[in-house]
Amino acid sequence: MNYIDLRSDTVTLPTQEMRDAMYNAEVGDDVYGEDPTVNHLEEAAAKMFGKEAAMFVTSGTQGNQICVMTHTNPGDEIILEEKSHIITYEVGGIGRLSGVQARLIRGTKGAMDPSDIKAAIRDDDIHQPKTSLICVENTHNRAGGTVIPMDILQNTYELAKNYDIPVHMDGARIFNAATYLNIPVNQIARYADSVMFCLSKGLCAPVGSLVVGTKSFIAKARKFRKMLGGGMRQSGFLAAAGIIALEKMPSRLNEDHKNARLLAEGLCNIPGIKIDMETVQTNIIVCDIANLNMSADEFSSKLYEKGIKINGGGGTTVRFVTHYGIARSDIETALESIKSIFDKKHIS
Repeated sequence: MNYIDLRSDTVTLPTQEMRDAMYNAEVGDDVYGEDPTVNHLEEAAAKMFGKEAAMFVTSGTQGNQICVMTHTNPGDEIILEEKSHIITYEVGGIGRLSGVQARLIRGTKGAMDPSDIKAAIRDDDIHQPKTSLICVENTHNRAGGTVIPMDILQNTYELAKNYDIPVHMDGARIFNAATYLNIPVNQIARYADSVMFCLSKGLCAPVGSLVVGTKSFIAKARKFRKMLGGGMRQSGFLAAAGIIALEKMPSRLNEDHKNARLLAEGLCNIPGIKIDMETVQTNIIVCDIANLNMSADEFSSKLYEKGIKINGGGGTTVRFVTHYGIARSDIETALESIKSIFDKKHIS
């Protein structure tokens, strides 16, 4: 069976142009700074994001963890949205690797209110840890791929500067945010001291993410990358695909957003499935299926039998993600299949 895979945009496959670029890549030892293709990718990323320097890393999680390690010292505290990727899906890395604790704030559609951030910043008190970093996630995965409004980003950054606290942005899908806002990524990145973004999600590269920031920040971060085993050798074979991803793939992301909107509108018409349509901004759809009286695992199993892949779980929330390789016709087929399972006679 040919499956329609809506689990994540991490399942995207490299384009033929990427495969050709990888085959023909000029490479060298990147730990020595001698891989010309990696150097090209890093220079292009820094320029695109309006930052001084960039560093190629193996994954978004590694990039986020390196940034926390670089910005903080053991015993510090960092401020995060309570459902952010760093705190939810990175295996407790900030505690194990950086030795910092998390101050969690409940956001609205993934965005923390600057007044809540201000209230969470620690006083200069012998009994309290130092607040050394504020982390934002844009787009926000668990909130449904939502975009942080620009005024909130700006106010958060200005607040942080008033307290001399750096801001790190988990921008795994920052190009989706830029597409939604119809602005260049550097306009978003200007409100963060460091940004991590993924090449291997909607941009379709097979491996890799990038961290951008000041020259001094990236120089320090390279030591932590080496510590974590991220110092690769002839990694230009991977970076070659990343260059294509960076330069050519962002322009097609609006297609994914349109497909997500089409899918969400169709799912809303199926009894028992609820979606907050205000959260359907980019390529992620989060659905509440509590009224179907089944778990996410049961729901995903029924879809799998019809040739549709999504991730399950023990709760009553499911996620669909559109991406390169999913066409409008796939969305239409998926909706017809889901409707055939969950028509009214099946709802108790």
